[in-house]
Amino acid sequence: MNIEIAKAPKKSFKVQMLAARETAIIQSVNRLLAEKGFDAMTVDEVAAEVGIAKASLYKHFTSKEELACAAMVTAMRRAQDVIQNIPADGSALDKLKAVTRWTMTLKLQGQMPSLPSQNSSLRATLMASKDYMDGLMEVSDALGGWIEEAQAQGQINRALPAVAVLYTLFARACDPVLEFLKMGEQHTDEQILDLVMSTCFDGLNAR
Repeated sequence: MNIEIAKAPKKSFKVQMLAARETAIIQSVNRLLAEKGFDAMTVDEVAAEVGIAKASLYKHFTSKEELACAAMVTAMRRAQDVIQNIPADGSALDKLKAVTRWTMTLKLQGQMPSLPSQNSSLRATLMASKDYMDGLMEVSDALGGWIEEAQAQGQINRALPAVAVLYTLFARACDPVLEFLKMGEQHTDEQILDLVMSTCFDGLNAR
């Protein structure tokens, strides 16, 4: 008996070109958000960097907020991939350190998008995005579980609310200390990562 396997229809050249353009737009937005931040980034410079008219860009994303949201969805998916690929046999603390170091590495490399903490229209766009919120919840749940496990094992202060630890780790993705140390030109990127990881996980108390 012959069994025919249905093949997914091949995407047209136009669809492929639109997808490639959208990828280029998101990459440009990610870089500009990392370099300049949301407030300083403009739709005009995104269009100019991609090499398309602003009207063409608006066919993909209708606002500056949607551009930022698309970049954050991509960043969240990258975080999900990193979390899924962390060896399961490591300790909870080691897993938290691996994710934190990865986010700080992206920050040092100028690849971590930077968003303002207070912007009502941007916040509304992010919260309305199912892809972003689903990704955020998945990442938060994974990190939150590791935090509670590390606290149970006595590796993280049990007196600290898990959510406070979670937000502290999230904050490392936009930690200005990384850039200050890099501008000082006294340490390599790896040394900077080691220093900030130490202050984050070991604190400032003399051991």
